Amino acid sequence: MVVAPLTLSSLALATLFVAALPFLIYRRLRRPLALKPRDAIAGIAVFALFAMVIERALNDFVLHRNEATAEFLSHPLAFVVYGALAAGICEEVGRFIGMRLLLKRAAAKSGAAALAQGKAEIATDGTALTYGLGHGGAEAWLVGVLVQIQWLLFAVFENRGELDGYLSNLPTESLMRIHLILASLTPQTAGIFALERVAALVFQIGLSVLMWRGLRAGWRGILPLAIALHALVDVPAAMFQAQLVPLAAVDAVYAVGAVIVAGLLFRTFRRPAVVA
Repeated sequence: MVVAPLTLSSLALATLFVAALPFLIYRRLRRPLALKPRDAIAGIAVFALFAMVIERALNDFVLHRNEATAEFLSHPLAFVVYGALAAGICEEVGRFIGMRLLLKRAAAKSGAAALAQGKAEIATDGTALTYGLGHGGAEAWLVGVLVQIQWLLFAVFENRGELDGYLSNLPTESLMRIHLILASLTPQTAGIFALERVAALVFQIGLSVLMWRGLRAGWRGILPLAIALHALVDVPAAMFQAQLVPLAAVDAVYAVGAVIVAGLLFRTFRRPAVVA
């Protein structure tokens, strides 16, 4: 079987777009909002540690290594609740810790008087935006781009007739599954991938701005709220994984939600420059 050239090019373009988007947004807004690379680095580090290490280790134990929890979570509803809460708790606790450290650093540098006035407001909101770009950009790359590059390589080897030899160490069942996935790829698959990754980036930026403003206001309920909202965002994907809803419905929900959040973010950052 052969992956059509149109499908292959569509997947490549979608992957390049998702890979470049966080950098393009940062470059476009760097000067107007005084964005700092260290804030993005903080977001990248938090996602890598709390989502890629802690959350994955938790999921491996709960879903595979512990027979009691694995059996309980085999029920679709239990899996949906666990999957949404696990992602929400791990990522938002990490975001809370990372942003508290950034806030302390900003307070120490700017001083309480400067923060009390309106002079640093755009810069501090810019910190949240930059952190969100780092957090969401790391997710886009580690969960999306790198995985998609792997599938692109598989597709190239498939078209050359070299895939079986390249993956000769895999069991036959796993190899057949890869062949079936490659056969199911279409240009629409590329569009779905881009939609999901862009929506995830928008949600991560929105959650970062929400967390930042809650911390600046000293609101103790910001962490539970962020966990609940993050879990709510992950519910449709978890329901799809549990085969409770079709992918089209999930993507429609994410598209509408991303447009709403993007609109709120645009209104948040569409302000006149502050002159010191």
